Amino acid sequence: MDRTYDSRRRSRRWLVSYPRATPVAIFLLIAAITALSVFAIERGERRREEARLSETAQAVASAIERRANTSSAYLRAGAALFGTVDDVPSSLFRRFVSELRLDADYRGAEGIGWAEAISPRAIPDYERRLAEEVPGMPKVRPAPGPSSAQMVPVTYLLPDTERNRRALGFDMYSQETRRAAMDEAERTVRPTASGRVVLVQEGDVPSPGFLIYMPVFDQIAGGRQLKGFIYSPFNARDFLASALQLETRRGMGIRLYDGERKDRGALLAELAGDAETGRTIDKIVSVANRTMLLEVESARGTSLSMLSMLTLLFGLLVASLLMIVARLLTQQAVEDQASLEWLAEQNSIRDTLTRELNHRVKNTLANVLSIVSLTRRRATSLDDFAAGIDGRIRALSATHDLLTQSDWGTTPIRSVIEAELAPYARTEGSIEMAGPTVELAPNDALSLGLAIHELATNATKYGALSAAEGKVRITWALDRDDLASVRWVESGGPPVPARRPRGFGTDLIEKIVAHELRHPVDLRFDESGVSCRLYVPVRMPSAFEMRARRRMAGKS
Repeated sequence: MDRTYDSRRRSRRWLVSYPRATPVAIFLLIAAITALSVFAIERGERRREEARLSETAQAVASAIERRANTSSAYLRAGAALFGTVDDVPSSLFRRFVSELRLDADYRGAEGIGWAEAISPRAIPDYERRLAEEVPGMPKVRPAPGPSSAQMVPVTYLLPDTERNRRALGFDMYSQETRRAAMDEAERTVRPTASGRVVLVQEGDVPSPGFLIYMPVFDQIAGGRQLKGFIYSPFNARDFLASALQLETRRGMGIRLYDGERKDRGALLAELAGDAETGRTIDKIVSVANRTMLLEVESARGTSLSMLSMLTLLFGLLVASLLMIVARLLTQQAVEDQASLEWLAEQNSIRDTLTRELNHRVKNTLANVLSIVSLTRRRATSLDDFAAGIDGRIRALSATHDLLTQSDWGTTPIRSVIEAELAPYARTEGSIEMAGPTVELAPNDALSLGLAIHELATNATKYGALSAAEGKVRITWALDRDDLASVRWVESGGPPVPARRPRGFGTDLIEKIVAHELRHPVDLRFDESGVSCRLYVPVRMPSAFEMRARRRMAGKS
């Protein structure tokens, strides 16, 4: 239980000591945890995306190779068939292609064609023979050069469409890229793909493609002789799209390049993805004995995933709520601490007030006892004793009222004198007062008030205030920072007898007041009137006065 209490005290101390830093620290802590969570989620998402990217690249590469292998298988079958006959007439070629059912099983290719290998001298016979089999057959083009030893014009190309008819009669051996592929196919006796070309049937549309050639030979004594090529032309984009019919690319971008370099001039086909992210994976594929490069681009960019966004929003929301709660708690803790400090200060003030009250009551009772004792000694009758006691107690009461109004703080000399002389100012101008503003401590104000009362009482009975022309002048000055002087001067009253009995007022002023003020009193009874000089200490505000002011400020 003590541990729990100590833990709560430490928590409260943190809240009170750092009322602004604590909520911010909590917010930053939760935000950091959220950022780490988002980082972990994004890292996992990237790894999953890389796995999906690799899986998709492998699947697409396999699909492309399967499509190429299927085309190669058809070409091998055709080569085997055409190698067994002396000539390849149009009827035989059409029957062979019809059995392949191109519309259903051979998507992505422009068709299947036959290109007979001939020498330049055989062109007239070749054109005459084909004109009989294929009405409207165009002439062989381009014309052979002086160094041409072999020509491979397109003889048949099915399906028979307007698009494919554009290629009939074109000497494929005259073009370098096609010629290289045919020479390689003849050398290896394998289906061989050409490099990047624009098919003749494309016309003016610069859509790249390639061709796969399979050589057909005549078996002769002592070896073999090239009869021609069975081939398939491919529009590269259609070929790529057909290979992906059974694969899901998940919005990823697919690019197929001729060769192993990602050169824009070697780009065969491109299927745009949902976004250009720049995050790619490359895969080498073999298409009919030719190396090609497959590039797969991720569809996921640099933006956060949905799970990361939800985590981030939830984390920031929780961090904000906790910061608000922590701020409320710190504010409450600060207010509680202020209340505790205020209560402790009030308790201290009450203790100080109690001690001060005891001290003041003792002083007041001591003054009252002294007054009673001296009054009793000087009184000649009971009425005289009662009158003396009443006046002096009233003087103490008037000064006490002033001190109460100032909350027992400092009291100006003028206010003390005015309060004591108020009952004796019978005519205007009979009492004059002059002096600067000087503040007195409570005990000193009581003593001064008692002295002024005795002087005023004596002046009323026997001195200047007993005559119509009499005047009393009270002046005071600040002699030092810690001492003020007060002077009482009577004039215009009855002459003061040289021999007179010593009264109670004289003893009270010279003994009690002088003792309380800690300075001697200069009291003179001149014939022209009584004069008196008092020295009153000017004290610094006490600790009690400062606490009292703080208490009053707290109440306001």
